[in-house]
Amino acid sequence: MIEIGKINKLKIADKEDFGIYLNGEEFGKIFLPGRYVPENCKTGDVLEVFIYSDSEGGIAVTTQSPKAVVGDFAFLKVISVNQVGAFLDWGIQKDLLVPFSEQKQKMQEGKSYIVFVYLDDKSRRIAASSKLDKFLVNQRFDFKEGQEVDLLIFGSTDLGYKAIINNCQWGMLYQNEVFQPLKKGKKIKGYIKKVRDDGKIDLCLHKPGYDAVKDFTEIIMEKLKAKGGFIRVSDKSSPEVIYDMFGISKKIYKKAIGALYKKKIIFIEDEGIKLKEKES
Repeated sequence: MIEIGKINKLKIADKEDFGIYLNGEEFGKIFLPGRYVPENCKTGDVLEVFIYSDSEGGIAVTTQSPKAVVGDFAFLKVISVNQVGAFLDWGIQKDLLVPFSEQKQKMQEGKSYIVFVYLDDKSRRIAASSKLDKFLVNQRFDFKEGQEVDLLIFGSTDLGYKAIINNCQWGMLYQNEVFQPLKKGKKIKGYIKKVRDDGKIDLCLHKPGYDAVKDFTEIIMEKLKAKGGFIRVSDKSSPEVIYDMFGISKKIYKKAIGALYKKKIIFIEDEGIKLKEKES
């Protein structure tokens, strides 16, 4: 079954000098212009293509890769505004429309916004909306504490950073647990820290609990060996220095070097940490 607004695998039905025709199943043969046709392809080959609606409401196809497909949230730039709405650059020749009725705030040319890409049920055309809440399902998902997830940073608040989790739910990264710059639209891996009783989700950028300590003891050991057995970063160093060296919080760093110290693998000195001779 063909999915409009998604990547589909279609077989080449016919090949012409000016392009090829793909087997579009219920939509019949779909024409792919020559400029999008891969070299040396032949009848019977299967191509990965993006299917969308053209300006007349018909089916169009391209081998260009969109920055987002139907069902995705994405951070996209407005390239023009007219009497219909705002048009976004989403990586293919046809721009993506955000109707005025789907703009949470009036969009301006040259600015970028986080939007949801959807398929209009009536027109069967692909459009986008910046009214995100209605697309983030208000239900509990089976997230587990410590689970790795994909995050899209929405923006900063007084508490920290609001993020979209796995294209389906809001979550929060707290300011005192973030030690790197996070800009709106940044895609990053994160972890479920806690699923609260009210269904709201707390996030973190590193594995919570013992798993985080275990992972970072290995990273610290690799750094120590690469630096000849001594690193000038101690448990008294500033959070900024620790983050610049290891990309982790001071709290996790102290736990990790504490674990190495208890195993008698390192010395913790005023100026830094040092491998014991047998580990050097």
